[in-house]
Amino acid sequence: MSAFDPVTIGIISISDRASRGVYEDQGLPALREWLGRALKNPITFVERLIPDERERISATLIELVDAGCSLVLTTGGTGPAPRDVTPEATLAVADKEMPGFGEQMRQIGLRFVPTAILSRQVAVIRGRCLIINLPGQPKSIAETLEGLRDADGRPVVHGIFAAVPYCIDLIGGPYLETDDAVCAAFRPKSAVRPPRAP
Repeated sequence: MSAFDPVTIGIISISDRASRGVYEDQGLPALREWLGRALKNPITFVERLIPDERERISATLIELVDAGCSLVLTTGGTGPAPRDVTPEATLAVADKEMPGFGEQMRQIGLRFVPTAILSRQVAVIRGRCLIINLPGQPKSIAETLEGLRDADGRPVVHGIFAAVPYCIDLIGGPYLETDDAVCAAFRPKSAVRPPRAP
């Protein structure tokens, strides 16, 4: 038995062209790779590659929450173009909006490009699941989740994933433990669980 709680995580790549096979999807492998490095918990992934269709996105989010996902990460469809409808589809299934995640994602993006203000990523809670829209590019996904460090490895801008484990604690999900070398989770001292024997 693992010393860490198992977790089911939904990952959804939203792209008309990738879902039609015009090009190879890069979002799902990027999410799998980063989460595999960042989390010590045993992870079961539930993956979907779907087109930029609002009703389909909302239905897929509901499906993954109902399947027992404690966390759902989406990639793609968050810009201002007509087919970018991921935020609207996400808000449509929300019990609560968590605006701090979107605010921080744009702060991270602005360290690289002024067009980060065009991104519309949102995060919401549905039931006992946290749903977060991420950018579409693998490099941006990692930067957004992990944050930025200086040459000495000290955080310059905190990544959004530092707040994810405690958020999931608060909504009744499993206790997520991160690899501090990738992304150190922050919890108040009263919420830190002592290490469990394997």
